[in-house]
Amino acid sequence: MSEFLTLLSPQEALKRWLNALPEVEPEGEEISTLEALGRVTAEPIRAPEPMPLFPRSTVDGYAVRAADTFGASDSLPAYLTLVGEIGMGRAPEFTLQPGQAALIYTGGMLPEGADAVVMLEHTQTTMPGEIEVLRPVGVGENVLKVGEDVQIEDEVIPAGVRLRPPEIGGLMGLGITKLRVVKKPRVGIVSSGDEVIPPEQPLRPGQVRDINSYSLSALVEVEGGLPQRYGIVPDREDALREVIGRALEENDMIIVSAGSSIGTRDLTARVINEMGLPGVLVHGINIRPGKPTILAVCNGKPILGLSGNPVSALVVAQIFLPPVLEHLLGLTLKRPRARLQACLTLNVPSQAGREDYVPVRLIESAKGLLAEPIFYKSNLIFSLVRADGLLRIPADATGLASGAEVEVWLL
Repeated sequence: MSEFLTLLSPQEALKRWLNALPEVEPEGEEISTLEALGRVTAEPIRAPEPMPLFPRSTVDGYAVRAADTFGASDSLPAYLTLVGEIGMGRAPEFTLQPGQAALIYTGGMLPEGADAVVMLEHTQTTMPGEIEVLRPVGVGENVLKVGEDVQIEDEVIPAGVRLRPPEIGGLMGLGITKLRVVKKPRVGIVSSGDEVIPPEQPLRPGQVRDINSYSLSALVEVEGGLPQRYGIVPDREDALREVIGRALEENDMIIVSAGSSIGTRDLTARVINEMGLPGVLVHGINIRPGKPTILAVCNGKPILGLSGNPVSALVVAQIFLPPVLEHLLGLTLKRPRARLQACLTLNVPSQAGREDYVPVRLIESAKGLLAEPIFYKSNLIFSLVRADGLLRIPADATGLASGAEVEVWLL
């Protein structure tokens, strides 16, 4: 196959893959806002009411007319008549007149006539029914105005936004308890190999338990997809063709683990290429781990072919899966991946011209955050279990020196 191991950079490979995908019109469904964390909005959400709905105090203090406090100081306080206390959760039953003040708590509703709140610590009581104001306040000071956060009919969340805790809280604050979100893309996961057995079975010599189906399923869920596992397929072309074909019909995307390396059992690329056009777009990426990765599109559906080595499969999936799921979800607001800066504790070698990803453990120290490399072999999954993130070594580097400031992608 002409594409086989024609190495591209990860960036070039991803661009080629995404460019071959058709535009999507994600299907929506209505769910409870309580269940919407991590889901993507299927349509714009507008405010049914202003927020706040009434003028509120942001501090404990006294509701006042700002003009009554002008010029107040410790040596020349303003004297105001205390006319009452504003209870929480109900509207004041009086109007504040000039020269008056009312005790108010954080979140309380301002009475008619009040236009500011003076903080409690900037007042003192001289006699029953009277307070001294020791500092002036301006109009609107320590007050949330009606609609200051959101005006009625404002678009508070556009379509194509992944919902986080702030969005969930904001929606609930507006009384929006149901909303339409994009249905989760279905991702079929196929694991192949005569030596691979289900996790619940006892091992015999030469066998390994299936890791990739489950680590990849978990990653799909984290990234907003719905994984569908298709079990373990033997290293036979007819079996692989049947399972991949069925998975392609039933899902929006396919991930195939194993069968993507050079050797007599390299069936994956050939079978995928038969599944539809344009077929295999990339077979070989200039990256470690994950050099023999396959990227394909068959009849509009993306297929990701991964090495059977658990670390290689998961590292490559961390790079290539999220952008494609974002495309399938119609995500318009793409927030940057969580990453941070740390100081490298050891020299890390690398081959020039190849992009390397090295698991690291993060350590807090008096000098700041340290990144300790975890040197590994690509079939040892617990090297990733012990890691907090991945250190990317650019293709134009021959390694990184101890003490270098590095960027770590959090796992």
